[in-house]
Amino acid sequence: MINRDYLLNKLLLRRHNNMIKVITGMRRCGKSYLLFNLFSNALVSEGVKEDHIIRINLEDRRRKSLRDPDGLLHYIDSQMVDNEMYYILLDEVQYVKEFEDVLNSYLHIPNADVYVTGSNARFLSKDVITEFRGRGDEVHIHPLSFAEFLGAPHKNDLPREDQLLEYITYGGLPQVALMKTEQEKRSFLRSLFTHTYLKDIKERHGIRLDADLEELVNILASSIGGLTNPRKLANTFKSVKGSEITQDTIKNYLEHLQDAFLVEKSLRYDIKGKRYIDTPAKYYFEDLGLRNARLNFRQMEETHLMENLIYNELRRSGMDVDVGEVTVVVPKPEGGSERRHLEVDFVCNQGFRRCYIQSAYRIDDEAKREQELRSLQKINDSFRKVVIVWGATPRHQNDDGILFISLYDFLTNPDSLME
Repeated sequence: MINRDYLLNKLLLRRHNNMIKVITGMRRCGKSYLLFNLFSNALVSEGVKEDHIIRINLEDRRRKSLRDPDGLLHYIDSQMVDNEMYYILLDEVQYVKEFEDVLNSYLHIPNADVYVTGSNARFLSKDVITEFRGRGDEVHIHPLSFAEFLGAPHKNDLPREDQLLEYITYGGLPQVALMKTEQEKRSFLRSLFTHTYLKDIKERHGIRLDADLEELVNILASSIGGLTNPRKLANTFKSVKGSEITQDTIKNYLEHLQDAFLVEKSLRYDIKGKRYIDTPAKYYFEDLGLRNARLNFRQMEETHLMENLIYNELRRSGMDVDVGEVTVVVPKPEGGSERRHLEVDFVCNQGFRRCYIQSAYRIDDEAKREQELRSLQKINDSFRKVVIVWGATPRHQNDDGILFISLYDFLTNPDSLME
C-alpha cells in the first residue's frame, strides 16, 4: 500500500457537504484505489458499518445490469434500509446512461453521500461544471508525488540521487512505481500512452486522421519548458512536415490533451505590469514517465525534466503557477538603451501568498549564479524568491534575501517555500 494521506484528507474533509464528490485525474493515477481502498478503509476505521458503504465498480461486466440508470437507482435504494448515513461510491460512472440524472437524484436525500470517478474519455474536468447543475465538487488527483513515491516498497533503500533519477525517468503512476524491472516500466508506459490516453482522445473527439495529433504530442514532449502557441506550431508543421493543419485544429488538439490531463498549460505573467500575456505559453506533462516513454526515453535533458518536475509538485500542492516575465531597460554598447525580457520560471500563488521560483540544475560558477539570480533581483516586492538546485545544496539565504534549496528537500517538503 502506498500512503496518499493528502488526497485521502481531501475526501474526508468533503463528507456530508451536500454535493457530489467527483474524483478526476488521468487514467491509472489511482482514482479507484483512493475511493475503494483508502477512503473506504478510513470510513470503517471511524466506525462506519460495512453495509453502509455501497461500492459499485461499473467497469466490471458482472455489474452490467447496473449500467441501466433505473436499475442502478433501484439497487442503491434497496441497500439503504435505515436513516443512518450511506456512502455511495461509484467507479467509472460514465458507463451509466444519463448518469447525471441518477446522481442528482441523491442530492436531496439527507443520508446519502455520493462519490464518483469517471473515465477521461467521456468524463472530463470541465464537464463537472455543467453535468451536476452546480452541485459537483471536483477532487482532482495527480500521479504520485515524490514523497508518495518514496513510500513504495524499497524506494527508501536507494541513494537519494538514484531516487530522483528513477522518479524523473519513470514518473509517478502507482502501478509503475510498484514494478520491479526497467523493461517492464518502459513497455507499460509506451503501451499506456498509445493504447489508452491517445485512444481516449481519438474516440471522444472522433479523430480519424490522427497523424498530426501524434506529431503534436511528440513536439510538446520534445520542447517542455519552451514557449509556444498554435500559430508557431502550425508554421512548424508546414515547414517541417508539409502539413496544412490549421491553428484552430492545433488549438483544439491542445485542449484535448489538457482535458485528458496529459499536459497542463502555464500562461506568462508580466510581473511589473501585473497582467497576463496570453501567448505564447508553456506546456508541461503531468507525468514525466509518460513524456519520456513517448520519446522512447531519449532526450533526457535534466534541466527541462527538472523544470517540469517542479511545476508538477507546485500544482499538486495546490498552487496556481504561471511563467513570469520581468521587463528591464539596459544600455546598448553603441549607445542608447533597449528593453529586455527576463524570465522567472514560476510565479506561484496560493491565496494571498506568492513566491517566485527559478529552477537551476547547477550553479557551479559565478556567471551561472548571476544568470539565475538576475530576474529575481529585478522584482521589487517583498514576496519570497527561491532558487531550487538539483544537487545537495544546504538551505540558505543570500544577502538579497533569496532562498536556495535543494530539489530533494523541496520535493519532500514543498510547503517550505511559503514558510
